Amino acid sequence: MNIALTHVFESTRTRLGPFFALSRTPHALIDMTTPVLAAILFLGQLPSLPVILIGTITAFAGYTAVYGVNDIVDYRSDKERSCFGDDADCENYLDNTLIRHPMAKGVLDFKKGVAWVAGWSLVAMIGSYLLNPVCLYIFLAGCFLETVYCLLWRLSPLRAVVNGVVKTCGPIAAIYAVSSSPAPAFVLLVFVWIFLWEIGGQNIPHDWTDAEEDRFFNAKTLPLVLGPKRSGLLSSLALTGTTILQFLVLMASPLSFGPLYLFIALGISFFLLLAPSLQLAEKCQRKMAMALFNRASYYPMAFLGLTLICLLEQLF
Repeated sequence: MNIALTHVFESTRTRLGPFFALSRTPHALIDMTTPVLAAILFLGQLPSLPVILIGTITAFAGYTAVYGVNDIVDYRSDKERSCFGDDADCENYLDNTLIRHPMAKGVLDFKKGVAWVAGWSLVAMIGSYLLNPVCLYIFLAGCFLETVYCLLWRLSPLRAVVNGVVKTCGPIAAIYAVSSSPAPAFVLLVFVWIFLWEIGGQNIPHDWTDAEEDRFFNAKTLPLVLGPKRSGLLSSLALTGTTILQFLVLMASPLSFGPLYLFIALGISFFLLLAPSLQLAEKCQRKMAMALFNRASYYPMAFLGLTLICLLEQLF
């Protein structure tokens, strides 16, 4: 019996593995903490159970779909880039936890990949509409902007700005999922906060990690256009802005974050954002960019943990 169950599990994992790789599920699951964080910070409490259930399914579907859209739009360029080969240290890179670009590498059939993304997109659209029609519009805008981001690969480094906006769609949609008319000032604070985190802690180090490959294919990314020194400085400035804004968001939240929580918040941002970004700016090494990307990816999750502890303390 145990052997049979083990066989079924291994078979399922093998069949679904390329699909999870297409949607970068390990990273998507981490990203899902961002909308949860935004909703709790806005409300000052947990959302209702129906919102939690629908929101969780919708968030998973939305991130799964948008990450998949990236590989669909980039299918031709990814096939072109697949001949470049993978670096030996890719196993230490969060985005390479599973097979990178499985469709381009022939591991996953293109039509099956499109069907996977279409299915999850439908789930995301239904869920977001049930939460708030505004969430549906935000999801559709995110898919459109992700497409634009991919198409700008060889055209403009301003694609980073588009990418930053895409990453804010999840948390902004989460705020509208729990409120039909949130305070514009709070929405703007969260938008800029997450935008700067994405630019400094995700986009720049991600593109830095792929710099040699991107240079070979004449791509236009911030690390290539600005150069290592200025890119490192921009990353540090963006993450400094993230750190400052995190305190404004905490003060604007109905939750009461005392001095101890603010001190811990500073420690989180220093360890996950500021320290690795300063190392990157100083040494300008690829492994430093990879380390920054990996650490910064856990920033929303760490902040969610801090927020939940604060919430539990105030409840009990």
